[in-house]
Amino acid sequence: MVSPVVTGYYRYTDIFFEWHQALPEADRSPLRASLAQDAFIHPDHPLHKEGVDGAELFLGTLQSFETRLLFSSAQVEYLRYWLHAMGLTENLISLPYSDCLLTESSLRHVSPVTFKTKDELKGALKQIEKNNKRLKGADPMLKTRREIFERVRSLWTEKVGVWCALDFEAWDRDHTMLTEFGWSFVRWIDGQQVEEQGHLIVKEYRHYTNTFVQNNREHFSFGDSELVNRATFKTRIQNIVADLQKDGPLFLIFHDNNQDIKYLKSPAVNADLPNLNFLLPDAKPDSGVFVLDTSDLFAALEGEGGHNRRSLERVCRHLQVPTSFLHNAGNDAHYTLLALKEMASGDPLDMQREKRWPNRTGNTAYPTAPQTGAGVKVKFEPWEEDSDYSDMEGVGPVIDKTKPEQVAE
Repeated sequence: MVSPVVTGYYRYTDIFFEWHQALPEADRSPLRASLAQDAFIHPDHPLHKEGVDGAELFLGTLQSFETRLLFSSAQVEYLRYWLHAMGLTENLISLPYSDCLLTESSLRHVSPVTFKTKDELKGALKQIEKNNKRLKGADPMLKTRREIFERVRSLWTEKVGVWCALDFEAWDRDHTMLTEFGWSFVRWIDGQQVEEQGHLIVKEYRHYTNTFVQNNREHFSFGDSELVNRATFKTRIQNIVADLQKDGPLFLIFHDNNQDIKYLKSPAVNADLPNLNFLLPDAKPDSGVFVLDTSDLFAALEGEGGHNRRSLERVCRHLQVPTSFLHNAGNDAHYTLLALKEMASGDPLDMQREKRWPNRTGNTAYPTAPQTGAGVKVKFEPWEEDSDYSDMEGVGPVIDKTKPEQVAE
């Protein structure tokens, strides 16, 4: 009886530090030379993948939520066959111990990652070790958000289905009166991104002005707004949602989805969405409607494990996505999609965070202090949080203007 072939992944550290030690003396040097970091990142290395700019490895999340840098079992197999075919080893060297193999059941998530230089590779290994220590005892909500972030990245690279951001605006004194709807989506045709966006204004409510929220319905920045009556508003949204579901899976993207989903299901819209999925699949789906939330994705990126949610304006500012005329439903949908793309098309979570905000996590005030359990929450500076923050704030003492004795004459 032929045993089934088991595939999976090996920890980078097991392959780099341990594998050669289990081999005969004559085979150790060729293997060590092929795994040397200078050699590994070279474009002539046998594991170099055509079309990939750099050396490819994999970043895996264990069931414990710890992260590991990995070789695939296919890479390990190829390397040992290559060494023998090139005459560098007399015999086909043995595989690492089977106990070292991480199978699919051992991992929550795996995604490819590339390194262009030896320093990038070494830096990633150090950063992974630091992050694993900082995440000890992390909030379960943060762990869940981190897992969702990586699944979104993987699904985005598959270029499957339609990814559509939606946003509603309602009169701020009566939220049953929907005044605007905006959408912005991307799909792939023959591997090329195709985008579309739009903006509807309800004719009957056009002259209702908000008291507490900006009135920007006339300032759609990505096309012409359509003025429609309430009945047309309802049917247009129903048709848009139905059409988007015809091309495989539909990923509906919101920024803080709770209210917008209520609007979709309200009598004013009554969109046909009977089976919304709030959990993303492990593998590429062929159909279904899945809900994504950019406020949760950004919380994962900045290391927020609590219930604090950043506004769309704050998220875009931290991601360096320029915005204008927010609280226009069409603009908000467009910027929500841009924020999603910015995160989903980037590096794996921890690497992406460090590139965006280097050395901003853990015990930043005491770098030599123990980092275990210190967390991965990014420490933003005041001027990064508030666009109106003055360069002079913080230079002198804070003056409480409600206390006359503190106000300078």
